[in-house]
Amino acid sequence: MDFAFDARTEELRAKLLAFMDEHVYPAQQVMHEQTAGQDSPWDVPPVVEEVKAEAKRQGLWNLFLPDAEYGAGLTNLQYAPLAEITGRAPHLAPTALNCAAPDTGNMEVLFQFGSDEQKKQWLEPLLAGEIRSAFAMTEPAVASSDATNIETRIERDGDEYVINGRKWYISGAMNPACQIFIVMGKTDPDNADIRRQQSMILVPRDTPGLTVKRAMQVFGYEDHWHGGHAEVVFDNVRVPASNLIGEEGGGFAIAQARLGPGRIHHCMRLIGMAEAAIELMCRRAVSREAFGKPLAQQGVVHNWIADARVAVEQLRLLVLKTAWLMDTVGNKGAHTEIQAIKIATPRTVVDIIDRAIQLHGAGGVSQDFPLAELYAGARTLMLADGPDEVHQRSLARRELKKYL
Repeated sequence: MDFAFDARTEELRAKLLAFMDEHVYPAQQVMHEQTAGQDSPWDVPPVVEEVKAEAKRQGLWNLFLPDAEYGAGLTNLQYAPLAEITGRAPHLAPTALNCAAPDTGNMEVLFQFGSDEQKKQWLEPLLAGEIRSAFAMTEPAVASSDATNIETRIERDGDEYVINGRKWYISGAMNPACQIFIVMGKTDPDNADIRRQQSMILVPRDTPGLTVKRAMQVFGYEDHWHGGHAEVVFDNVRVPASNLIGEEGGGFAIAQARLGPGRIHHCMRLIGMAEAAIELMCRRAVSREAFGKPLAQQGVVHNWIADARVAVEQLRLLVLKTAWLMDTVGNKGAHTEIQAIKIATPRTVVDIIDRAIQLHGAGGVSQDFPLAELYAGARTLMLADGPDEVHQRSLARRELKKYL
């Protein structure tokens, strides 16, 4: 593995860093001000569309998708340092570049498994940033860490499928621009192979019977910038049979294909969040005085900052190795490393942000600094895309298998 960035990555890094300084960081305050003056907190502030238009004009668009026809044609290794930069402003930068979840994963699903008709109707407007989307998998009534538990039913009825079920924490569903849901449910609940019971299907937002019931909070935040997380009810929702993605029984495999890139993208951005926390920690340490001397001269603060720097450098190397393996041997070949970064990165970044909060005192948990919201986002990622314990279980089994 070559640790140097190639020429294209260096070019895009320079362009993206300038874009962040000139457009994203200044727009963050404007975004807050515009949101405060809107009738609905879910309306997209006008400045977001302005920054998106500028990103598209500069060619900083769809960087996540490795296909050159539909996306930027970057490898995972090339995209990793760019995603890290966007993690420094996680509420705006990924959206500005059309690289925000859950749209990225949904676009990957449509690109890999969608029919030509589905690509034209839904993938193309998503790639253009004209609409947003949601991914409906998690359910309140079952342990969704085990995807085979899903109870939502998708039943064939002539030329249609009928969907019944209840989902929650469906990211992006509160955004008025969210026009399409990818829904996972069971088409064959009695199949002896529990991984062939599930399917995925496209459900337009305006389909009768689909109700976005309420916004779900995350540590008290409604996560407006992300499009929120909703509880959604499907009550005899009917869609054409052509809305099925791939084949019946293929939902579990599609979910696994979707989650691999999603996990590494989250980890890339988490490193950027950690860098933002370290910067805030250092600025606070040199500007704040306690017990007669700056915090920067307190020994415990030295330890926090040093430990944070060591941890981030370790994580970055592991994430880059994982990206390189995904590019060279595929997602299956990088399975161990994908699980390793999914376990290590959120856990470590949560600890770094927590130290930054401690250094800021009461300010750290206030709305005057971004740390509390960063903490909520990072802590949530210890659950999203499979909780840590599921990945630990799988990773340990793989290690033990060598000795059995």
